[in-house]
Amino acid sequence: MSVLLRQPEPIAGARLLGLGSSQPDRVVTNDELAQHVETNDEWIRSRVGIVERRFAAETDSVVSMGADAGSKALADAGVSPTDLDAVIVATCTMPTPIPNAAAQLADRVGVNGIGAMDINTACAGFCYGTAVASDMIRSGSARHVLVVGSEKLTDWIELEDRSTSIIFADGAGAAVLGPAERPEDVGVGPVAWGAAGDLVTTIGIDEQNYLRQEGQAVFRWATTKIAPVALKAVERAGLTPADIDVLVPHQANLRIVEAIAKKLRSQGARDDLVVADDIVHSGNTSSASIPMAIDHMRAAGRVRSGDVALLVGFGAGLSYGGQVVVLP
Repeated sequence: MSVLLRQPEPIAGARLLGLGSSQPDRVVTNDELAQHVETNDEWIRSRVGIVERRFAAETDSVVSMGADAGSKALADAGVSPTDLDAVIVATCTMPTPIPNAAAQLADRVGVNGIGAMDINTACAGFCYGTAVASDMIRSGSARHVLVVGSEKLTDWIELEDRSTSIIFADGAGAAVLGPAERPEDVGVGPVAWGAAGDLVTTIGIDEQNYLRQEGQAVFRWATTKIAPVALKAVERAGLTPADIDVLVPHQANLRIVEAIAKKLRSQGARDDLVVADDIVHSGNTSSASIPMAIDHMRAAGRVRSGDVALLVGFGAGLSYGGQVVVLP
């Protein structure tokens, strides 16, 4: 005997409603790092473009920073925590595999009894979380979803390792997604994503629980493989590079960011394309870097509501993903 299972009514899509970010108070300069590892300010600026970054205090955590960013995003969106149907936390730096961050974070922002899950695709995490949230909303499984990228990378960094200590930092960024009932209101495009599992050994955690990476291998991969992913996301959204107002790549390395922007401009992106460079003052915050960069650019007046932004994340896995969004 066959049965007909009821399904939610799908809608046109999702849109971003609000943004928020959170950073620790402690600012760490290149000169301070030079006291721990053989380096100097000029060397760091020329290799990765970083001037300073934020290091979390012992009392800061993935959950506390993420909850702060999430609460700000909810306030920005004008959405009550009780209106949320799900919380997604993108992170790769929880101190233990369980309990997950999302259930704790949901409680901290003021809601329980909703879906709560973590996603670990490292620096691509926010784009993955946004894609999942968008599809949940589009399918009718949820109306409002809080997506948070939060990382405490300093828990996993050996200060004496120059390949990681000069790059990685701590912080959180968040976005609230909600329904777009009409096609003309859709503000999150289809995701373009994937993984290069054959390169899994280029970034990982060693036996001493320190993050290690093969910097040159990752640099070559990112500067050759990520621009095509970004262009695929633009194509899937039914747009051309000339339609993009803002480019927000994962803030891995300023040279990588500039290489991606150059390749997009060679494919028709405008000269006035605004390119995120938050890494200069925030460092590489993995899954937090994209929403944090947008929030900082918005606060500085570099982007406006309604701007069309291309997001593309990439990192350990190696995982990558991107989508076009309309900024709230």
